[in-house]
Amino acid sequence: MKKAGIIMVIGSLLLLGLFKFPLWNIMLGAPQYPEPLGMNIYLDGIQGVEEFDLQNIDGLNHYIGMKTIPKAEDMWEFSVFPKVILGMSLLGVLIGLLGFAGKVSYKFFIGWFVLMSVLGLLGMYDFNNWLTEYGSDLDPHAILKLNNPDGTPMSYKPPLFGHQKLLNFDVTSLPHIGGYLMFVGMSLTLVAFWLGRKFSLIKAKE
Repeated sequence: MKKAGIIMVIGSLLLLGLFKFPLWNIMLGAPQYPEPLGMNIYLDGIQGVEEFDLQNIDGLNHYIGMKTIPKAEDMWEFSVFPKVILGMSLLGVLIGLLGFAGKVSYKFFIGWFVLMSVLGLLGMYDFNNWLTEYGSDLDPHAILKLNNPDGTPMSYKPPLFGHQKLLNFDVTSLPHIGGYLMFVGMSLTLVAFWLGRKFSLIKAKE
């Protein structure tokens, strides 16, 4: 059970990587931009991959009526998400230490994983809603007004995950280092659960 507790602690601590590295990345490439434009989404705000990327993206979006990329203070998520991740990391460390000391069951490990998974799915749902609003709530007085073949206004929603063609732009949306660290951390908590369960079954047979 001690090994399981240590792995639980390590997995939980990996979540803290989100305070250093971006959670997500969106890149926009087009013939007129040999160097793609990009934005990195952190727990506490959005930054350009290069110095003027956000400024250039906002300039392009202005022509089709999209809103400017929000500042950290414009979205409640950027103040709440860091607290959630910090709280879950500390909770996971506490559970891991208690497991190491034999004070809690291995079932607490899977309980933490389920809670973190639910919070992660809610976060992705919220992120997708923001992308939808960002790409669909267009200024009716925009310089360019483009419609779908059926006459409805075109949406410029970036993909939640993967690649999509938007006009002459290739848009790619993928997890960044912080997202991968979170995935590895959560996977380690499953390993901790498996080891804890294995240890408990062995003890029960003795």
